[in-house]
Amino acid sequence: MYVGPWLALAPGLCLAAAVYSINIFGDALRDLLDPRMRGRQ
Repeated sequence: MYVGPWLALAPGLCLAAAVYSINIFGDALRDLLDPRMRGRQ
């Protein structure tokens, strides 16, 4: 990490993208399956 701190950039970005995509997928799944949200829009 002291020699090449940019080496942590790629795994960090991949983790951030994975967490963000799982969050977006979970929100879409909740919107699709939640019966309390069916009447609203």
